[in-house]
Amino acid sequence: MMGALKGDVRTINGSNDMQEDVFMDGLMMDFPLTLDLVLRRAEQHFHHKEIVTRMPGKGWHRYTYGEMAVRAKRLALALQSAGIKEGDCVATLCWNHYRHLEAYIGVPVIGAVLHTLNLRLHPDDLAYIASDARDRMVIVDESLLPLLNQFKDAVGFEKIIVVTEQGVAPDGMEDYEAFIAPFEAADYVQIPLRENMAAGICYTSGTTGKPKGVVYSHRSNVLHSIGAGLESGIGLSERDTLLPVVPMFHANSWGLPYAALMLGPKLVFPGPYLDGETLLDGFASERVTVSAGVPTVWNALLATLAVKKDDYDLRCLRKLIVGGSAVPVSMIQAFDEKYGIGVVQAWGMTELSPVGTVSNLTSALLEAPKADQYLYRAMQGTPMPLVEIRARGDAGLAAWDGETMGELEVRGPWISSAYLNRPDAADRFTEDGWFKTGDIVTIDPVGYIKIQDRSKDLVKSGGEWISSVDLENTIMGHEDVAEAAVIAVPHPKWDERPLAVVVRRAGSSLDEATLRCYLAERVAKWWIPDAIVFVEEIPKTSVGKFKKTALREQFSEYQFQQSN
Repeated sequence: MMGALKGDVRTINGSNDMQEDVFMDGLMMDFPLTLDLVLRRAEQHFHHKEIVTRMPGKGWHRYTYGEMAVRAKRLALALQSAGIKEGDCVATLCWNHYRHLEAYIGVPVIGAVLHTLNLRLHPDDLAYIASDARDRMVIVDESLLPLLNQFKDAVGFEKIIVVTEQGVAPDGMEDYEAFIAPFEAADYVQIPLRENMAAGICYTSGTTGKPKGVVYSHRSNVLHSIGAGLESGIGLSERDTLLPVVPMFHANSWGLPYAALMLGPKLVFPGPYLDGETLLDGFASERVTVSAGVPTVWNALLATLAVKKDDYDLRCLRKLIVGGSAVPVSMIQAFDEKYGIGVVQAWGMTELSPVGTVSNLTSALLEAPKADQYLYRAMQGTPMPLVEIRARGDAGLAAWDGETMGELEVRGPWISSAYLNRPDAADRFTEDGWFKTGDIVTIDPVGYIKIQDRSKDLVKSGGEWISSVDLENTIMGHEDVAEAAVIAVPHPKWDERPLAVVVRRAGSSLDEATLRCYLAERVAKWWIPDAIVFVEEIPKTSVGKFKKTALREQFSEYQFQQSN
């Protein structure tokens, strides 16, 4: 019977017994999942599709995927000529634009490692991560040279390539166009790549201790791109026009550059212009269908639309992918009911390449009332295919009942297994190979995750937990609230009590008593903050999240009274 199967058959029992134990391998090609495959696909199938960039001065640069592929190969040849070889790290310090995309693909296809530097980090942190990654050279936007000059000497880059507008780089540096000019794409020869070799490095934002390096492989980037393209993922196709607001210098740009090269949507890069009016102009003029960014960006967009709704034709815009922090139901509802734009929440981390879950609605939920749909859209959703989840509490693994809380643990082919040069951070990984996220969640019976809080941000009042995320989102549901952050403050009786830091909308005179009455109708009485402080601005991290470490420091001397 086994003789008819011509595969690689291996006998593991060498005896003369009549029945042997036999394993057989499949007859599939050993085809490595490497990013040169993505480059060839973009060049062969989408060479006619457009890539558009908002340039300094707010004009547009336009070229095609085919032209991008030619220039990426010229960059690859220039890097090889400069001595960059397999395993060498090439840093970028750039905004979202077409030359940055060329680096995204031109660096890893020669076996080098792309290291995107987060331009919103402190120069000391940038010096640390560039040195930790052993970056040999850096590609930098001309507008960001003042930032680079604050830390480049501490790193000792061998070569600095400047993306200039006039073609003139400072002394000791080289213009990007001049760097790639001597080389012809026809001379490019693809070297063999291994799918598990390093392709890119991103560092965590360092909210707790020093930033930690996450090293992506070719395989992880390819698989993440496939997952992102699925309807149960972010859901992109060749028919879309994608404007990624999420920066290319952080968290692998949510994997969108590689997903776009694989799937072929028209690409629109906003450059450094992320204000509401400029983004809306880009959405309308380029007929954008999908965009992605953090809630603070979309909050600013809503504020602009409230004043200038009729100035922009957004009929093509079907979906906003939102991540980075929890999305208030009020924001989802506003975009849907006022402008007909769907908001889809995604959750992930730098360690997840970075997308792990997406809050798409199931067929059953599409039949549910709108109010229920909004509640589920505000959750972090279900895991993308190939990602597995579980939650662990003090008593072990948490039940999937939508109520039992535990720390979210994840595993999958695009999830980090360790940090670069950080054996001291091994406790972030379980003995059986899962990554501990630090997010406290509930999981419902079909796998919808709801993040209740970061483990360090939960408010423990009288032995009971208060979710700062839920409380913040409820506060931001008030029409006169622009932003709200909740932190725990020590209390002599209840251990901790919530303090709310609130930014009023422009022109509002909202007071504490009014906001308390609003909350009394929406949350349990014991959840209502003991203090509400109005401020002009809430400090934010380099990626637009509320910087609660700064708030806790700012209000470290705040004292609740025993009577509370």
